[in-house]
Amino acid sequence: MNLSPLDIGIIVTYLVAVIVLGLVLKKRAAKDKEAYMLGGKKLPWYMLGLSNASDMFDISGTMWMVSLAFAYGMKSLWIPWLWPVFNQIFMMMYLSVWLRRSNVTTGAEWIGTRFGTSGRGVTASHTIVVVFALLACLGFLAYGFVGLGKFVEIFIPFSSIESYVPFAISAEYVPHFYGIIF
Repeated sequence: MNLSPLDIGIIVTYLVAVIVLGLVLKKRAAKDKEAYMLGGKKLPWYMLGLSNASDMFDISGTMWMVSLAFAYGMKSLWIPWLWPVFNQIFMMMYLSVWLRRSNVTTGAEWIGTRFGTSGRGVTASHTIVVVFALLACLGFLAYGFVGLGKFVEIFIPFSSIESYVPFAISAEYVPHFYGIIF
């Protein structure tokens, strides 16, 4: 790939702008927890909602949409309307307003506001949130690594780096499903 000086200039300008923006916003966010989590409550509610909704877009989701288009054709464009679009609209319209009005900055504080700070139900809700968070993180990591691996393999085939993998696992050392559970 040959980049012209204009291309290189655009890339360098973008990188410098992102670094400068990051350093400027770092000073604002370093004031306190509220400044870090909620922008010091100076951001309008729709910007908070937009930032929350934008956390849910990644390369794996894009690959999923392309694979749906390959499998179903143009009718696959309706699939995102089932859940993701309405989820993002809900997040943008309601969640940020609720967070602003409740004066909480974290999920744990929100649970305290919603369920109270003591009692059996509170303990159960905390446990459920922790278990869900652990399972979701593991699932998202696996989803991301598989998606990233498939994306990178287009440019760097596994056969070209296979000899650099530090170990090989033969099939007899991989446990079967029963061995994993028990």
